[in-house]
Amino acid sequence: MDPVEAARIASAADPARPRPTIGLRAAVALIVGVVIGAGIFKAPSIVASLSPSAQAMFGLWLLGGAVSLAGALCYAELATAYPNAGGDYHFLHRAYGRSVAFLFGWARFSVITTGSIALLGFVFGDYLQQVLPFPLGPPGAGPTLYATAIIVVLTLVNVRGIRAGAGTQSWLTLLEVGGLLLIAGAAAFLGEPAAAASAPAAASAAPPSWGMAMVFVLLTYGGWNEAAYISAEVRDGRRNMVKALVLSVLLITGLYLLVAWACWHTLGLEGMAASEALAADVMRRTVGPAGEVLIAVLVAVSALTSINATMIVGARTGYAMGCDWPRLRRLGSWDGERGTPAAAMLVQGAAALLLVGLGAAFGSGFKAMVEFTAPVFWLFFLLAGLSLFVLRRREPDLPRPFKVPLYPLLPLLFCASCAWMLWSSLSYVFNQTLGGLNAAWIGVAVLALGTLLLPLLRAPPASPGSSHPP
Repeated sequence: MDPVEAARIASAADPARPRPTIGLRAAVALIVGVVIGAGIFKAPSIVASLSPSAQAMFGLWLLGGAVSLAGALCYAELATAYPNAGGDYHFLHRAYGRSVAFLFGWARFSVITTGSIALLGFVFGDYLQQVLPFPLGPPGAGPTLYATAIIVVLTLVNVRGIRAGAGTQSWLTLLEVGGLLLIAGAAAFLGEPAAAASAPAAASAAPPSWGMAMVFVLLTYGGWNEAAYISAEVRDGRRNMVKALVLSVLLITGLYLLVAWACWHTLGLEGMAASEALAADVMRRTVGPAGEVLIAVLVAVSALTSINATMIVGARTGYAMGCDWPRLRRLGSWDGERGTPAAAMLVQGAAALLLVGLGAAFGSGFKAMVEFTAPVFWLFFLLAGLSLFVLRRREPDLPRPFKVPLYPLLPLLFCASCAWMLWSSLSYVFNQTLGGLNAAWIGVAVLALGTLLLPLLRAPPASPGSSHPP
């Protein structure tokens, strides 16, 4: 019996460790839910403004799917060779050691994941406020109260267990996908072609730029790698992890192309570029004023779907850190009966609520602070991609149930895209300021604080049987 299968059997027999309880459908729903967020309702407008033609625009969305598929195949090899609740954290640990893995986990747990949950909470609150204005509190308090409430509710749902969280995710993803199909259907059957409609002129459209357009395309595709965090919990993971990653990326690519086509068919390329509320403009032209309400509900559902999925995978980073660092061992507890890292989930929820408070206090400054940590994300994403090469060389005899095809071409393509996104995000933050300081210092500060915490956390490595969560 090979080590991978032995680890799975040992995990299934130990109630205090992750067990394979997630089916293929739930895994696909989780990945799709993480990826498809509010960005798809804004990014097509930006991509259209940077594209020289409609053909180029569709080509960019298709290319984004191809690059994501290449990355998904790389992660399929890592996730099946190293099935682990730590996901990227575990890959980085094995390839580069505990310190690099901790810096990744710290950045993710302190800002990247929890900040995303908080920002998505505000998106949910902003759009729900349009449909159901909150009757209590001072003016403007509605979105913050809605954000707080939904983070509390979804945290409790996921503390209840993986079945509750995954079941909620499946229904939310079904609603989200149905909403995107509704936009495409309304454009196809109710909308007039753009040539017959009076599209506004895109006088302020940016000059065509393939590079910048691709940045926004890849950002909209981001999140499929989160599948790695459930690799130890997917039933028949050897086959289903590969299927889940590939099917999810193909489904997302198809949905994105449908949404881009619906917008182009209804508004035209210039109309897309000039639109400030793309999906709302499409629905207004096809179904009338009621379409704007439908879009507000759909964006709220999309935010809700992403929050729940991000909570599920995000808490597993904290769990992995708790297993590796004795001083964080409380985070490393696993509720075997419910199949969830309950302590890490609660701490993550509390941190997200703290960031919601900061968001309420600082407004758009908080949003900018979270966005300016993008270079940190792309740095570790690049390192995770490179870990495939490192681990193949270091552990050549380890059984790999799935090997990425066209090695090393596809992994090199994926790593090159990560390096380019790292450079692009660095270029962006170096041209931004926040509170009079260059925005690049925000990512540096996050990593520096993690580096300062390392001496406080250092302790003899845990025993081989417990140092890595399965």
